[in-house]
Amino acid sequence: MKKVLKYLGIAVLALLVVAGGFLLFISLRGIPHYKVEKITFTLHSSPESIARGQKLANMLCANCHRNNETGLLTGKLMTDAPAEFGKIYSQNITQDPTYGIGEWTDEELVYLLRTGIKRDGQYAPPYMAKLAHMADEDINAIISFLRSDLNKAAAVADQPCEPALLTKFLCLVAFKPMPYPTEKIELPDTNNMQELGKYFAINLECFSCHSADFASNNYLEPEKSAGYFGGGTKTLNLSGEVILTANITPDKETGIGNWTKEEFVTALKTGQVKNGPALRYPMIPFTQLSDKEAGAIFEYLQTIPPIKHAIPRPTI
Repeated sequence: MKKVLKYLGIAVLALLVVAGGFLLFISLRGIPHYKVEKITFTLHSSPESIARGQKLANMLCANCHRNNETGLLTGKLMTDAPAEFGKIYSQNITQDPTYGIGEWTDEELVYLLRTGIKRDGQYAPPYMAKLAHMADEDINAIISFLRSDLNKAAAVADQPCEPALLTKFLCLVAFKPMPYPTEKIELPDTNNMQELGKYFAINLECFSCHSADFASNNYLEPEKSAGYFGGGTKTLNLSGEVILTANITPDKETGIGNWTKEEFVTALKTGQVKNGPALRYPMIPFTQLSDKEAGAIFEYLQTIPPIKHAIPRPTI
């Protein structure tokens, strides 16, 4: 019996040593690096593409990268990032050549937006959106805006992120870069409301927050995400309070099945409904959307399977 306990103790000790060594390896290695592929991209900038890019950037980038005091995209401390990820700072994406993206090539920017791999090969963890499904024309528009005079250069040094061990571990074993598209991605047919709505619902990351959980989202095939648009994902407001995302499937009891298109458009664009507030941070009004675009999102959501999932939210 003593020998059995002795060998068992040795085995447990060995396992602890191996586990400890693995965690030490992850801690020292940090966020993984990947090979940066050479791609071909030619920027086509025009007043129309810049305006379109500004609209998209305001909905996708500004909430994280905009400095609240200056209004410039110089980055900030992400107080609404989960504490278990570490201390997360968004980066300077102005045209400043030293601290921003002024020295980045267009190809490097495209590759980062598509795959999540930076110019030095380091992977941008999940709190950086990857635009795997966005049309080539809209990717071009975003870069047109970032290169334009509207995105003023600001010499503000980046504050390095301090990723927690959990973030490093997940980036090694769970979160991987997105594949770079092998074919051109076209814009949706703007006369097909459901197709247009699906495009915005996916590319504005709506599904990411409004499905069951960030960990179970399928970013390559969003419709396969657990609880697709059924809500319940735990997000944080600026005070660190947990906010559960809303169920926006067409379920009549717990979703938006009884909403009219007009109510939905008003809520999405203004944050208000007739009985008071409809949105809570980190969900902010998408004032940049046209009524047609917001209405298209509503029409698409009406086509997905309803999920009965009651979530506390402001009175509608």
